[in-house]
Order: sequence, then C-alpha cells, then structure tokens
Amino acid sequence: MKNLILTPSGLRMANQVFPCVIGKNGVSNLKREGDGKTPIGGHAIVGMLYRPDRITRPRKWALPIRPHDIWSDDVKDPNYNLMGTLPSSFRHERLFRPDHLYDLVIITNWNWPYAVKGRGSAIFIHSWRQKVYPTQGCIALSKENLFLKKKAALMVANNYIKKNTSFKKNKDFLNFLLNNLKL
Repeated sequence: MKNLILTPSGLRMANQVFPCVIGKNGVSNLKREGDGKTPIGGHAIVGMLYRPDRITRPRKWALPIRPHDIWSDDVKDPNYNLMGTLPSSFRHERLFRPDHLYDLVIITNWNWPYAVKGRGSAIFIHSWRQKVYPTQGCIALSKENLFLKKKAALMVANNYIKKNTSFKKNKDFLNFLLNNLKL
C-alpha cells in the first residue's frame, strides 16, 4: 500500500495535498545517489525519528535522534541507507542538526529495507528551510504542515504498527518492520 503520492501540486496523503519542496534537480523515475532528485511515485511510511530535546515523542514506536546518530549515504558502507552512529569512516548525513530540519523526520520506504546500492538513500519527509529552498532529494514541508502531516501519517502507520511496541535498537526496528509491514 502506498500512502504518499508526490503530485505536481504537492504531497498527497489521506485526501489532502500539502505544499512541499522537492529535490533541487526535480523528480525522476531513475533516482541515483547524490543526483538531487526526488523519486516519482507513491511511498509508504515506515518509520519516524524525532529530537527528544526539542519535541515530545510523537509515538511510542518513534526513535529518538541522539547527538551521534547518522544515516549512511555511502554506497561503500555495508550499512548503506541505514541509521547508524558515529564514528564512521563512510560518508553519511548527521541526523542531530543545529537547525530544525530534522526535529521530526518521517521515513519512507524508498530503497528500503533492502537497499540497492547507488539507487539513492532514504527519502525523508522533514521541515523545509524555506518554501523556495530545494532539498537533496527528500520531501520537505512547512513545520506547520509537517506536524499536521505527522497526525495524518500516524493514522496510516497505526494500521501497520502495533500500539505500545518499543524498539531498543535500530536492528530491532528493522526486524519489526520487515516482519509486520506490507512493503
């Protein structure tokens, strides 16, 4: 089931369309790592990250972003397109940012959970810098709409994720999703 549809007028979910910002090089059917493009099509919500020092936990299954958390975007990394921690000798993106872009991150199933190296790492839904400032390929919403989106996303995600489930490690989260989501 695809829950999110990127359309020319914005990001559609639950019969609502949210204005959004996409990759600096537009959209593509042939997404590649580092191309600055947002993949065309429908995407399912598979996870959520949040900054516990800035917002309250949005759901029990949401994972906190800690100071040393990263997301690998290096095709040479055996953990390509997965959350990890510093130190890492591979190229990565820090999740614990000084700005507010990643206070709440909704993770889609783009090239996940079984990543094809080079097809592009995670497509997140996160806050935008400004309405006209593009991303590196993610989908960005205004903070107001992201937090509205969180509520809509949770309605969909709750169809998949059992209430009161907690995850101690990223591996537990991945195993849970692999066993319980219809990807």
